[in-house]
Amino acid sequence: MRLLVVSQYFWPENFRINDLVAEFVRRGHQVTVLTGVPNYPDGKVFPAYREDPERFARYEGAEVVRVPMSARGKGGIRLMLNFATFAISASVLGLWKLRGRDFDAVLAYEPSPITVGVPAVALRAVKRAPLAFWVLDLWPETLQAIGVVRSPFILRSVGRLVSFIYKRCDLILAQSKSFVPQIKKYAGDSARVEYFPSWAEMLFDVEQAVAAPEVQVQPESFDVMFAGNIGDAQDFPAILAAAEILKEHRNIRWLIVGDGRMAQWVADEIQRRGLQESVHMLGRHPVERMSSFFKHADALLVSLKNEPIFSMTIPGKLQSYLAAGVPVLAMLNGEGADVVRNAAAGLTCNAGDHKELAKAVLELSKKSAEERKAMGANGLALSASEFERGSLINRLEGWLQSLSFPASATKKQSEAR
Repeated sequence: MRLLVVSQYFWPENFRINDLVAEFVRRGHQVTVLTGVPNYPDGKVFPAYREDPERFARYEGAEVVRVPMSARGKGGIRLMLNFATFAISASVLGLWKLRGRDFDAVLAYEPSPITVGVPAVALRAVKRAPLAFWVLDLWPETLQAIGVVRSPFILRSVGRLVSFIYKRCDLILAQSKSFVPQIKKYAGDSARVEYFPSWAEMLFDVEQAVAAPEVQVQPESFDVMFAGNIGDAQDFPAILAAAEILKEHRNIRWLIVGDGRMAQWVADEIQRRGLQESVHMLGRHPVERMSSFFKHADALLVSLKNEPIFSMTIPGKLQSYLAAGVPVLAMLNGEGADVVRNAAAGLTCNAGDHKELAKAVLELSKKSAEERKAMGANGLALSASEFERGSLINRLEGWLQSLSFPASATKKQSEAR
């Protein structure tokens, strides 16, 4: 299969699409990736890429075609410019760079923004290749939930763009079951929408991992670890409020592994609240090293803000947490919390409820090692049965191979000539 992957983010940025591309190449498919200039999450172009772009022209056997774009920088205006410039550049220069190339299918990866769908739709039309669109973030609902956009007019305009993109997809992949009706609201009831969750990368063998030296070992400590993006959606005000409640419990440590747009705010708040002894920011590290950090964790924390849209979301890190075999602390509503609760893989509390989070941390810290080990084993079993990487990729591979460009679209294009 000749597969074109359209993604604003790609290696050396750490996203699950990297793993998917590498696996498709291993399975014998010819994969081309259309992407931008690596600058996530710092908002600056990676120095190694700036020095030698040719080093990043291939990844695990896949060809990587890059188009220029504005880096994320800081602030909402720069972020919107980042989204817009990739969409325009990929639609124009991307088409030019891929001229004369044929593909059997196009796969668009959308963790955010939805604008990645613009070049994907353009390539579908020009290349006459069916388009599968993997939705990991719902727009315009997420924009409203995190306060990026408040204007009803702009939100309605984004909704029309979403509808335009969805209606031109041959297959839409929803990262959670709750996403399906939301997607159909914009795509129409006749759209083909399939549940397709994320998986844990192949790298989370915590039992065999060597503990990360960046974490100071304290034998009597109970370590709660957050790993991933430090952004507005993750509700760090509530996390730090819980840490403040437990400040006097000297054995409880909060370890934050990652980076993001709110990282500096979190660092400043740790100082302001006097949490330097209990909350430790360990910075961003490659996904390949996460198992070495998880080796220190007595619990893995996943959180999202108390917004209706986030109750429909299964955070991508949850699958990795489950595969690590470590108890999960979930400050979530809806489907993500149900996953943890139904599997007895940890403890849950309502999104935004810092007092209940503090109680859950304290409760888990008082459980025996055997009880916590059982929770971790439950999570591992769920990961193997519901989020097993090979089975999910087999499913996606089959869907992509069965897709065909609709005859009606081909006829319309011929008539347009």
